[in-house]
Amino acid sequence: MIANLRLSLRLVTLVIALVAALIVHGAWRLFRLPSPWPRLFLGSVAWIVGARVRVVGKPLKRDVVFLANHLSWIDILAIAGATGSAFVAKGELSGVPLVGWLCTLNRTIFVTREDRLQVSAQIARLRAALGEGWAVTIFPEGTTGDGTTLLPFKAALLAALDPPPPGVRVQPIRVDYGAATAELAWVGDEPGQVHALRVLRRRGTFPVTLHVCEAFDPAELDGRKAIAARARDAIAAV
Repeated sequence: MIANLRLSLRLVTLVIALVAALIVHGAWRLFRLPSPWPRLFLGSVAWIVGARVRVVGKPLKRDVVFLANHLSWIDILAIAGATGSAFVAKGELSGVPLVGWLCTLNRTIFVTREDRLQVSAQIARLRAALGEGWAVTIFPEGTTGDGTTLLPFKAALLAALDPPPPGVRVQPIRVDYGAATAELAWVGDEPGQVHALRVLRRRGTFPVTLHVCEAFDPAELDGRKAIAARARDAIAAV
């Protein structure tokens, strides 16, 4: 019963935060100002669900591709709130009610990894975003892991960095949930809704540490596979 009460309180708080963010975001856009509110909203959602985010290192603000390990949907909230990054996400998210729309507010680039015919177009969209100076996060494992084993990095989308747009850097990020990793990592066949409700019912808070590694110039490496390997090595070293 207490867990369900905790769930209800968090859901109400999320709705209030969403309505407030949409109002001020609309006002910013009305005056054609760059809106910080999608980033601030995602960061506040992380806090509401119990995440206490700590950033170790200094993330770049723009002209950067963050390559991060992937544990849960909470990663997106934490990284977005800390960096203001847009994300590369699975195409099916675009069709999820409300979630898909919120993704578009944060300039999400949707991709379908299984559709090889669309890879060139997806790479072109990513290159265009980087050419405009965006900060973009990619989860090169392609799925969520258990937080103890770093999965192989898939380099297909990193073709957008071969060659890289002028001035773009790559910065690896290690996402770490500490002692709460086993409980919060989204692995196996657990449906997303079930995992989300489990997190919202969870008692107390949990740490999310973003270890931001040193940025490097992808132009100095020999192609996308070398870029993926260097980023993976940096995350593994942390």
